[in-house]
Amino acid sequence: MANIYNINTIAVIGAGTMGHEIAQVALMGGLKPVLLNDLNSEILEKAINKIQNGLRRLETKGKLKKGYTTSALMENLKTEIDLKKTVSHVDFVFEAIPEKMKIKQELFEKLGNFAPKHTILATNTSTMSITKIASLSGRPDKVIGCHFFTPIVVLRLIEIIKGRETSEETVEITKKVCEQLPALKGRRFLPVLQKESPGFIVNRLLLGISAYLNWLLDYAMEEGIPLENLDADVKEIMKVGPLAKWDYLGLDVVYNTLKYFEKVVSLDFSPGKTLTKLVNEGKLGRKTGEGLFKWVEGKPQINLDRKARILDLELFMAIQLNEGCKLLEERIVSGYKIIDDTMFAGMDMPGPFGMGKKKYEQWVKLLEDFVGKSNLNYFNPCNLMKSGKFIQMRK
Repeated sequence: MANIYNINTIAVIGAGTMGHEIAQVALMGGLKPVLLNDLNSEILEKAINKIQNGLRRLETKGKLKKGYTTSALMENLKTEIDLKKTVSHVDFVFEAIPEKMKIKQELFEKLGNFAPKHTILATNTSTMSITKIASLSGRPDKVIGCHFFTPIVVLRLIEIIKGRETSEETVEITKKVCEQLPALKGRRFLPVLQKESPGFIVNRLLLGISAYLNWLLDYAMEEGIPLENLDADVKEIMKVGPLAKWDYLGLDVVYNTLKYFEKVVSLDFSPGKTLTKLVNEGKLGRKTGEGLFKWVEGKPQINLDRKARILDLELFMAIQLNEGCKLLEERIVSGYKIIDDTMFAGMDMPGPFGMGKKKYEQWVKLLEDFVGKSNLNYFNPCNLMKSGKFIQMRK
């Protein structure tokens, strides 16, 4: 069995949004030292400020562990530009660099050469193959996926994903490390995926919806329907509509993720004309001031008074149920309860199976009708959904 007390020093590679948040919860969990690495001192300085401000806010609200202070925790944070110096004596590495397979593989090759032989290398990839990321590391048994959900300090979920050669000892040590990382919403929820799946659990379910929205964007543009009217369709249920969320996340991120799924899952994920045009024009959403909508002071400039009445939330749920059933068919997880629990822990939203047990026949027809309209055959309901036999697979 793994011994958590062998894990003393943590390194986080990449000091962007995910990286600095991982470093912050590692500090809050009492791990020390925590080494944060990025390409230059300017990036690291910004990350230090964000971590310090985040800790201060929590300390002011009494949310830090008893006896912990911002100043004391910040003393446990070390920054370093040189990758070899960063990892040469660490026990556990979290990678949080951009979602591009080539640069991840190049990094893990370096980590394999620079880090001690016992060091576990965890990637925060949200969609990509752990096995491929590990392929140049020289230690695929010690490479694992740890997919965090932002804000990391709030949300409980970390998806743990095994590569083809990931050892059980690596899984156990990783679980013990992740259990030490606090979350404001409670104890960490750490589902272990026994096999790889593009998008893992949460993104697998949500990316089916992204392909639907991708199609709907082009449909709305062709029909002359204002895009804000689509978000208005769900304003009573969603505080921020799905298209505004795309803009907030960054249309380049959405585009690259769809391109990855186009390559590894189905051509039906190919980015549409509207999304492609905006990305090519550099209109990426909130961070550039314009995307699907215009943004001023971090808020989308949209009017939700008029509805398009075409964005179908029942179809959202049908797509999620179909993807969940595919995860069961592929033996990624053993039962549907873990899928529903994972969606709740990571997205604060119910999974599809609670309602799907009662509505699956109706949702099968919804999917079949949508395939007939869109010609996106990927959305044909799978056998497990059509038969309803998933109901017997709770655990």
